[in-house]
Amino acid sequence: MEYRLTDFLPTTKKEMELRGWDQLDVILFSADAYVDHPSFGAAVIGRTLEAAGYRVAIVPQPDWHGDYRDFKKLGRPRLFFGIAPGCMDSMVNKYTANRRLRSEDAYSPDGRHDMRPEYPTIVYSKILRDLYPDVPIVLGGIEASLRRLTHYDYWKDCLRPCILCDAPADLLIYGMGEKPIIELSRQLADGLPIAAIHDIPQTVYLTDNVVHSDDDIVLHSHEECLRDKRAQAENFRHIEEQSNMMHAHRIVQQVGRQAVVANPPYPPMSSDELDASYDLPYTRLPHPKYKGKRIPAYEMIKHSVNIHRGCFGGCAFCTISAHQGKFISCRSKESILKEVRQVMQMDDFKGYLSDLGGPSANMYGMHGRNLNICEKCKRPSCIHPQVCPNLNADHTKLLEVYRAVDALPGIKKSFIGSGVRYDLLLHKSKDETANRAAAEYTRELITRHVSGRLKVAPEHTSDHVLMLMRKPSFSQFYEFKRIFDRINREENLRQQIIPYFISSHPGCTEADMAELAVLTKRLDFQLEQVQDFTPTPMTVSTEMWYTGYNPYTLEPVKSAKSPQDKLAQRQYFFWYKPEERRRLEQSLRRIGRADLIGELFDSTRNNTPPASHKNHKYPQDDYHRAKPRSEKSKEEKRGRHRRHP
Repeated sequence: MEYRLTDFLPTTKKEMELRGWDQLDVILFSADAYVDHPSFGAAVIGRTLEAAGYRVAIVPQPDWHGDYRDFKKLGRPRLFFGIAPGCMDSMVNKYTANRRLRSEDAYSPDGRHDMRPEYPTIVYSKILRDLYPDVPIVLGGIEASLRRLTHYDYWKDCLRPCILCDAPADLLIYGMGEKPIIELSRQLADGLPIAAIHDIPQTVYLTDNVVHSDDDIVLHSHEECLRDKRAQAENFRHIEEQSNMMHAHRIVQQVGRQAVVANPPYPPMSSDELDASYDLPYTRLPHPKYKGKRIPAYEMIKHSVNIHRGCFGGCAFCTISAHQGKFISCRSKESILKEVRQVMQMDDFKGYLSDLGGPSANMYGMHGRNLNICEKCKRPSCIHPQVCPNLNADHTKLLEVYRAVDALPGIKKSFIGSGVRYDLLLHKSKDETANRAAAEYTRELITRHVSGRLKVAPEHTSDHVLMLMRKPSFSQFYEFKRIFDRINREENLRQQIIPYFISSHPGCTEADMAELAVLTKRLDFQLEQVQDFTPTPMTVSTEMWYTGYNPYTLEPVKSAKSPQDKLAQRQYFFWYKPEERRRLEQSLRRIGRADLIGELFDSTRNNTPPASHKNHKYPQDDYHRAKPRSEKSKEEKRGRHRRHP
């Protein structure tokens, strides 16, 4: 399908003139390339404002050097400047866990590294404030969301206050921003000064004079957290709980002579509201200015469709709950099918959807049976330490979506590229209908929606580490793998299960990693799809890593922090490489586990799970590929596949 330049949001003065505009209401500055697709935040906010009747433009990846020409080219907006620093945190996007430059910037044309600064939220804000001191500046996106209160910054290796203390902006919108951005625009259009706008949910602001209410949660001040890491750990429990409550409280934190005020979030979007966001007139293409250039992140998702928002897994190292929350908002089947048909019209579509998923592949349609219970719940996870008895974990609606998509003429196969929660598939509830649907979903997933390799994320093998990660016991991975292998035998399929693992997570020791190496060897894996833990703002894992305390129990937690300690753990992933053997043998002797040397390096050992895992009951930077040692898949021979950033 052919699109005209005016089908995209304007990015230049010429494109404004083509629309007959002489002034804009809102100008968005994005640190990502402009891709007019619902997976790219700047496009979503721009299209949302456009649908509400505002004149909006996007300036993608402005040059922050020299005369700031890109910041001046569209002039002064009537309402405000918006800053969208990118779909990934800028520092995660730029650096690995070892603080090394990544091989490419996935959200820049041709993967270029020089298209965005570090901390674009701060850099762009300072430039705009100098150029236009009287125009309101509004922050949004992942970078601002995860830095809305005192947070640990891994790359600066220090505790930082709310990003509004460093970025001279007027307001911060956290989370998914459609609702707050429209309400803010309405109030500004009505003539209300931005300094007086303090009542919009899901916003954060600085004030010299805050009037506390009895319902406020008052955190330890930033200065207290600097003096006492335990205070920071205590703070985080409140922050995470309020991010995942249906009826949250306002959070207040003192920073110097000012106070940071974080208003509670909006309720989860309804299906109609979510449909309206995804049904906006996206072209689903990069702006024509990028013709002939490759945008890596777009190439990964251009033939995929997102079917829901939110994740109730509550994984300790994940930022989704801090940004999207735990409650699932689902698109209607009709809206999903409409977008699938749009994908089918793309010139390079060959009949294969790369993903029909979301933050987690199989949470679509799931919710609490009794809403009154959910309204009072503080748990950040609905499935840890055990599945909540109030959770309706029925896969029936998801199966209906899969089958409706697969029935469309022109769809040869729809793959599920998002991560699957196998603990939901294995959960046995009192509802037999849900149990049957889970078994039916498991078979259909494995036989119809796997591109030869199904990715799942056990993350570790040690139950005490998994408890800190808020992940299920490794015994559940054994059980799921048995089911996966059985179905493959029954259907005469030769598919692989690809597990992801993390080293150096808080609480993890070299001995834990040694056992991980042995257990995965017994399962006939040579692990390459692995990650060294990266502390990112606003996660429980990061707070444990920095403070040394579990925020929920305040018990001490040790972490590997030095490059040497992190390498000592990571090396166990690669026990099968000859060049690693000598170093691993030395390490095993040093930690008192010389008994594992023979098992790890003896190729005649039996590949069976240990008895301790068979019947165990559980209370509950870049990734590399993992493969069984027995065979290389066709995909692997074509080249390395990387996990979506």
